Amino acid sequence: MNKKIPLIVGILIFDDVEILDVAGPFEVFAVTRLNDEQQLQQSSPFKVYLISETNKQIIAIGGLRFTPDVTINNCPELDLLIIPGGWGTRKESKNKILVKWIGNQFTKDRLIASVCTGSCLLGKAGLLDGRNATTHWLAFDFLQESAPQARILKNVRFTLTEPIFTSAGISAGIDLALRIVSHFFGIEVGQATARQMEYPYPNSDQR
Repeated sequence: MNKKIPLIVGILIFDDVEILDVAGPFEVFAVTRLNDEQQLQQSSPFKVYLISETNKQIIAIGGLRFTPDVTINNCPELDLLIIPGGWGTRKESKNKILVKWIGNQFTKDRLIASVCTGSCLLGKAGLLDGRNATTHWLAFDFLQESAPQARILKNVRFTLTEPIFTSAGISAGIDLALRIVSHFFGIEVGQATARQMEYPYPNSDQR
């Protein structure tokens, strides 16, 4: 078990981000407990921040509004960075400031994970060269264009090759987040978290 608690998680947000790509992993980390029998007494071993390029309110797909906790210029030191997807990734893939920031987050001591087309931002940042990656089934071409040196896996819901994890579309981000819980704290904690959410624990990576 990782001795540093809480682990600091950053979830990047931007206009036209996919709601569940943000809210799904957020929910997983929020309900995680190291002792499932003390759900109300214990706090989560994760502390989650929403990170944006600026401090302005973010409008997600469908109009739901997110308010960032911090910006890319003042976010705390992260143990885990989540890059979600959504239509906004098409625009943000051309955002040199944001792509450079994502690339600068790569260290051997930090996990970086993507949901859906968030992997395309990782690709634009050069982080997927020679690595396994996946995305939403409708976005394989976008990922190939964004990460021409990546090995794109089309039959999996997630890839778990440290230190960069990727997942397929939308609900697959919940699967990935549950496996990340298990990565840090063991499979029993991951399974208990899934049980608390009444969500099936992803024992397999297959679609």
